[in-house]
Amino acid sequence: MREIIINPEENIDGLKKIGEERTEILEYTPGKFFKLVLIRPKYEKENQEGVLISDMPSRPIEKCLAGNALLSSILINKYVDHLPLYRQRQIFKRADIDIAPSTIDSWVQQLGDLLNPLYEAMVNTVKNDGYLQADETPTRVLDKQKKGKTHRGFYWVYHSPLKRMVVFDYQKRRNKDAPQKILNEFDGYLQTYGYKVYDQYKNKKEVAHLACWAHARRYFEKALDQDQTRAEFAMLQIQKIYAIEREISDLSADQKKAVRLEKSLPVLNNFGKWICNESKLVLPKSPIGKAFLYAINLWDSLLAYLYNGELLIDNNPIENNIRPNVLGRKNYLFAGSHEGAKRTAMFYTFFGTCKMHNVDPQKWLNSVLEQIADHKVNKLYELFPQNLM
Repeated sequence: MREIIINPEENIDGLKKIGEERTEILEYTPGKFFKLVLIRPKYEKENQEGVLISDMPSRPIEKCLAGNALLSSILINKYVDHLPLYRQRQIFKRADIDIAPSTIDSWVQQLGDLLNPLYEAMVNTVKNDGYLQADETPTRVLDKQKKGKTHRGFYWVYHSPLKRMVVFDYQKRRNKDAPQKILNEFDGYLQTYGYKVYDQYKNKKEVAHLACWAHARRYFEKALDQDQTRAEFAMLQIQKIYAIEREISDLSADQKKAVRLEKSLPVLNNFGKWICNESKLVLPKSPIGKAFLYAINLWDSLLAYLYNGELLIDNNPIENNIRPNVLGRKNYLFAGSHEGAKRTAMFYTFFGTCKMHNVDPQKWLNSVLEQIADHKVNKLYELFPQNLM
């Protein structure tokens, strides 16, 4: 806290102070660059047997001109606050610091190489969890083989509700091969919307499939203009089960399951019968017909959340984690390469998990950069945001 005393302009000599008025104002000092000098004194050993000097502290990038706090800020500015590197260079220039674009690009690339083992550790932790939500979102990537054009790649996003971790995995395609890195050996509950690529896992005996009620509701919402009566009735039934979810949000898993079976299951049974009857009275390709067909095809999966209190009713948490990518697309438009898109997936993984645990990403990354060079590979989990901070 900084205090400024403002005395009256009149002469106050000999006057008795009887109190003061205090006004608090939130102020801001723009970030400042300074040069950190590490001094290691040298000492001559006894009998001139050599020189004694301390070792250099470990640094994330050897011989790098930037310190940990600056490196962290560059990554946070880009991947959390969506400030492209060229705009950051403009800010640096205003402080009379001119850093070549190739230099900053090199720092980001080297940090990506350094942090990749931590990312892989988080991927392994999430894909071996027993409950995952999955979704995907597009991104544009410069492709050297397509001069002047961008490639439409995809971030496949996996959320572990129980561990409160999220993993972004960049893939060039949205085909059936894309999720195999994460899901091929997955056992447990898998929650997705109706995209056909996930069908290859729905029939595995090791996988119990859950659908998303938020996606089902959107189909009925789209049908409001075409068939308001039926669409509004369907949305009212969905609203009822969401109201029950709000009521039980603070209960234990066992208690949630009991209430769901008591209150939600009867609502859904009646809703399912109504859908089956009404679907015969509408055109299959109409908006309301598509909404009915979506629900009918996924009905068992839509009801699956009822039987375990740890399961969620929808995929909304994972969609919330996709939003940073949408903001990033608006600001820096595209990734510079497929390798760059992979690095972006890694940093979204780190900072998305920080957000889930209310961890300050700047403090977390600073701490990681101080430790990771000397950290044991088999204990990288200690550096996860929820474990480190």
